Amino acid sequence: MSRTVFGCIEAGGTKFVAGIVAGPDDIRETARFDTTTPQETIGATLDWLRAAQDRHGALAAIGIASFGPLELDRQAPDWGHITATTKKGWSNTDFAGLIGRALDLPVGFDTDVNGAALAESRWGAGQGKPASVYITIGTGIGGGAIVDGKPLQGLSHPEMGHIRVPRHPLDTAFPGICPFHGDCLEGLASGPAIKARWGASLSELPSDHEAHDIVAWYLAHMVVTLQSIMEPGCVILGGGVTGTPALLDRIRAQADKLGGGYFRGRASDIIVAPGLGDKAGLLGGLALAQDILTSTI
Repeated sequence: MSRTVFGCIEAGGTKFVAGIVAGPDDIRETARFDTTTPQETIGATLDWLRAAQDRHGALAAIGIASFGPLELDRQAPDWGHITATTKKGWSNTDFAGLIGRALDLPVGFDTDVNGAALAESRWGAGQGKPASVYITIGTGIGGGAIVDGKPLQGLSHPEMGHIRVPRHPLDTAFPGICPFHGDCLEGLASGPAIKARWGASLSELPSDHEAHDIVAWYLAHMVVTLQSIMEPGCVILGGGVTGTPALLDRIRAQADKLGGGYFRGRASDIIVAPGLGDKAGLLGGLALAQDILTSTI
């Protein structure tokens, strides 16, 4: 029996990845597009999805896991829009609406990190956990939390990269690069912040360079903050910065020390790498597409 196929979009500030996906173990085809203008990038994605239906059959729904900020309230007049983003030319883009109208399909829509968190909760490192968190540390820092199978959302989606952390004693002069907050977590520990401070990526610096302990210290504070708020069963750390050798072990050691044995979950146990690897974002689109299809049946 043939499986239902979905159109999935992982929309990042640098690239879009589109896919035809039937299940977490059944990615039929993918394509990559540079993120340029909305008209060009969304147009190319739509053209590919239309052509892909000829090869793989009619799509049942679309799932979009996108960079933000986003309007996620389906009752809001600008639901489905990318709102006031720092990505030039993309503010107030009606992303989900354009895709849905062009393909005449229901669209599941959420942030890229919420999508990845949802996929990891269902099929990856967060399986079986009543609460899990996915954090990406790369060009920016973002996070999504899944509680009882659903992404955490209040007035808007979480912005975990903008929590405030204490300054490391050896890192008091750097002002941070966040245009809104200066030395928030993203302003201090994202990939561009590391390059602005030390002139190279973390993986390019010698293993005994002070940057490794300083960045791990900031990220450990983030983990302990999450433990204080929600005691997640796992904190999944992904993104380019976390590919630095031994960084996860440094974060685990620092977070255990900062936690002081207080929390039920030991940081050394709950801090894990993504179970889905670099497929978490695209499979986030699958999870969102499956959910919107179920809700419309």
